[in-house]
Amino acid sequence: MTRTQYYTATSLDGFIADRRNSLDWLFQFGGGEGDADMPSDYPAFIAGVGAIAMGSTTYQWLLDNHIARGRTWDYPQPTWVFTSRHLSPVPGADIRFVKGDVRPVHQDMTRAANGRNIWVMGGGELVGRFHDHGLIDELIVFVASVTLGAGAPLLPREIVSPPLKLLSVAKIGPAFARLQYEVQR
Repeated sequence: MTRTQYYTATSLDGFIADRRNSLDWLFQFGGGEGDADMPSDYPAFIAGVGAIAMGSTTYQWLLDNHIARGRTWDYPQPTWVFTSRHLSPVPGADIRFVKGDVRPVHQDMTRAANGRNIWVMGGGELVGRFHDHGLIDELIVFVASVTLGAGAPLLPREIVSPPLKLLSVAKIGPAFARLQYEVQR
């Protein structure tokens, strides 16, 4: 069964990017496989992903900080980028630019995922739009031992009743706590 998941890292004060939409705060912890400070479950997580959704700011950040520096597109999965502006495609990558209501796009993503999961990569506002329509099943959040004071919020929505159901908590290296929540309906 396809699950729609928000898998992300956040600062202790709830920001996924700093004031400049930068992730430099996160990459101080490393990021290679086997890195003691980074999520060890990422290879298994991404292997279970059949489709990806991301916002235009996340996509632009990847273009500017990975593709422009000679790295290849890391995702073989079809990727839907929600945007109202013109963005450059990555040659050879299965990227689909969309705008508007997330519901019909989610249906397309579910078909494309073919039983695997959907990763709503970010940002928080896009995840909120999926949540508003009851389309998020799970949040997997790595809380880092830093505070940013301001920036892009983890999930700019009020989720009070019913509350999220905590499924698991784990310590990841000296800097992260991994929290896994199920969205109750």
